[in-house]
Amino acid sequence: MSNKAILCVDDERIVLVSLRDQITKHFGLRYRSEFAESVEEAWEVIEELDLDGVKILIIVCDWLMPGIRGDEFLIQVHQRFPEIITIMLTGQADEAAIERARQYADLHAYIPKPWSEATLVAAIESGLEKINV
Repeated sequence: MSNKAILCVDDERIVLVSLRDQITKHFGLRYRSEFAESVEEAWEVIEELDLDGVKILIIVCDWLMPGIRGDEFLIQVHQRFPEIITIMLTGQADEAAIERARQYADLHAYIPKPWSEATLVAAIESGLEKINV
C-alpha cells in the first residue's frame, strides 16, 4: 500500500462515497484514500497516518460541519503540516471563509458543490504538481 495519502473530510456520508469513488478511480493506484466524517475523526486519521509513516499530500474538506468550520480546520492543519495541499469543497462557504483559508491555510483550490469529477481531479492533480509528486 502507498505511503502517500489523500484525505477527505465531510459530514455527509453520500459526499464521502462520491469522493471515494472519484478519487479511487483516478488516483487509487498511486495514493491511499482516507475519509473522515468529522474534524475530530480527521485528526485521528492524521495522527494514525503520521505514526504509520504515511504522508498526507492533500486534504479535501467541506466547510460547513458540526463543531468546527472547514476553514478553521485547514488553518490548524496548515500550522502543523504546512506541506499538505488544502482544497475546500463546499456549497455553503462565504467569501470571508474562503479568503481566510487562502490567507492562513494556503488554500490551493475552492470547489463549489455540486462539483464535477473533472474539476475535482484537476484540482488534485494541480495540487500534486505543486508539490512535485
